[in-house]
Amino acid sequence: MIRRGVWIAMVCAVATPAYAWSPETNYRLHCEGCHLADGSATPGKVPALAGSVARFAGSAEGRAYLVRVPGVANAALSDADLAALLDWTLRRFDAGHLSPDFAPYTADEVGRLRREPLVDVSAARQHLLGSP
Repeated sequence: MIRRGVWIAMVCAVATPAYAWSPETNYRLHCEGCHLADGSATPGKVPALAGSVARFAGSAEGRAYLVRVPGVANAALSDADLAALLDWTLRRFDAGHLSPDFAPYTADEVGRLRREPLVDVSAARQHLLGSP
């Protein structure tokens, strides 16, 4: 005999449709709390996306950094949805710094990179920006 609570959970799991949100909606749900609606960030805590984020996308190491930041790597999104969100974010907040040969993120690339979130985000960022 199935317990009532388990039965309800099973019915809800089957009856609840899977939603595929747009990258913009995913940004609002998963990123905007820290990076704000305009990508300007939380001063002293979270760096701005606007006017700077695409500079990281120009190298393999920078691309990996963007995926491995813990808030990105641990987002409750599929690899494909996260790839779409990263691409949207780059184009929305820093299209002017995207290389003409920019290759969009793929679900496979995101899946591979997000398995190892960064431990020291500040050090990785400073290294990529060439800061001491």
